[in-house]
Amino acid sequence: MEKLYDKLLQGNKDWVAKKLKEEPTFFSDLAKGQRPDVFWIGCSDSRVPANEITNTRSGEVFVHRNIANMVVHTDTNMLSVLDFAVNILEVNHVIVCGHYGCGGIQAAMSKKHYGGVIDNWLRNIKDVYRLHNKELDGIKNSGTRDKRLTELNIIEQVYNLCKTSIIQNAWEKHKRPHVHGWVYDVSNGLINDLNVTVRDNSEMHNIYKLDF
Repeated sequence: MEKLYDKLLQGNKDWVAKKLKEEPTFFSDLAKGQRPDVFWIGCSDSRVPANEITNTRSGEVFVHRNIANMVVHTDTNMLSVLDFAVNILEVNHVIVCGHYGCGGIQAAMSKKHYGGVIDNWLRNIKDVYRLHNKELDGIKNSGTRDKRLTELNIIEQVYNLCKTSIIQNAWEKHKRPHVHGWVYDVSNGLINDLNVTVRDNSEMHNIYKLDF
């Protein structure tokens, strides 16, 4: 345990030395502030680091991560980060990126009782399953059903973002951001665009549209 702890600290020093060798002003430039154009809502899974899989630099992507990349309207943590990204950083793109083989998706498809708040969190994914149960129950292969629920969950989280007053207010005032849904394939490293980009509330059900 101590060796791992020391390894992390040494890894930081090695990373700093490498960055300074490549670009002497790297950290002094970062210290001037951030101006990312993208807000990324991803899964907490350790295999899906946003900057690494998109080959972007520090400061280019503003990130929030949780189990199964959920957008829950009672989650003040997520909402506060969304508010900051949209209204302070003024990002032009919000991306929900899930991934195949997601443990949260797999857990939600089971009836296992995990205890604590995990069961409460997973219920949000189960709600997505219920919305699409006819399609999902018709898929006999469990791996294929897992993948499809992953995709449907991402799509629903895109729509959940668009239901927020934060996004709708920004659309009304600034004609941004565009909200996208992506899925990452851990087995080959590639990101797939699910083609569910929403640019304004004309693409939403009327019941969710807010008057400003």
